[in-house]
Amino acid sequence: MDVNLEWYRVFYWTTKTGSLSKAAEVLHITQPAVSHTIKQLENVLGGQLFFRTAKGVTLTVEGEVLFRYVEQAFSFMKIGEKAIADMHSLQSGEINIGASDTLCKYYLLPYLEAFHNQHPGVKIRVTNRTTPETLALLKEGKIDFGIVSLPASDKQIEFRESSPIQDCLVGGKTYAHLAGNPKALADLQAHPLLLLEHTASTRRYIEDFAASKGVTLSPEFELGSIDLLVQFAKRGFGLAFVIGNYIAEELASGELIEIPLIEPIPARQIGLATLRGVPLSAASKSFMALLP
Repeated sequence: MDVNLEWYRVFYWTTKTGSLSKAAEVLHITQPAVSHTIKQLENVLGGQLFFRTAKGVTLTVEGEVLFRYVEQAFSFMKIGEKAIADMHSLQSGEINIGASDTLCKYYLLPYLEAFHNQHPGVKIRVTNRTTPETLALLKEGKIDFGIVSLPASDKQIEFRESSPIQDCLVGGKTYAHLAGNPKALADLQAHPLLLLEHTASTRRYIEDFAASKGVTLSPEFELGSIDLLVQFAKRGFGLAFVIGNYIAEELASGELIEIPLIEPIPARQIGLATLRGVPLSAASKSFMALLP
């Protein structure tokens, strides 16, 4: 059945106003155009929809049946329009973010708290994964954007640099004697090393830097997070490469000792990853605007 949906709008307002002329005023068209549209709809549906009366028009039995469904349809459209308006005004909506445990705890959490306080109606879901896994989730459409450790590259993904981070080498109190003189990377082979798992982008970054100096790093322990590296280093299991930005308290208290390197690891950036060509929701745009 080939029915122009605009005909139903004319039918709806003719019913609501009870008058062809008043429907024409609401719709900003002429009364003959309203009459012609009703006739077209009646011809397609195969039955009369209105009786003409002295006061205007009244629905037939068939018209009453049709109106019940058309009224519901218009009601649902209004609900949908309101839902969209609420999303744009951040009264509702949803944000799906991908980030590692470390970046979630030390970088993302304060911004999540601020955004949630401002827009409590927006649901936030955070999926904790490594940078490579986060990028995979982004390309699969399972998250809106990712918080990742740079450098990273992918033709499908756009990266925006955010806050700088600095990797450093630390040990527990038993390694305090190493803090006096900067060490070469090759000297570290004499000590047990603690590194992240080989799938972590931070691990690859540090290993690539060491390889550029002709050094291969062989870890004694491979751990799943920066927090675990910190805990193992504090207990004297070995030396660990961690992000210096996130261990200020441990360094200040003396629980961790920074071991200076002759050639420090170059600083890098936290990155905001979005899928090229895919628009963000109003909520995601607003949240990302909070991030440096």
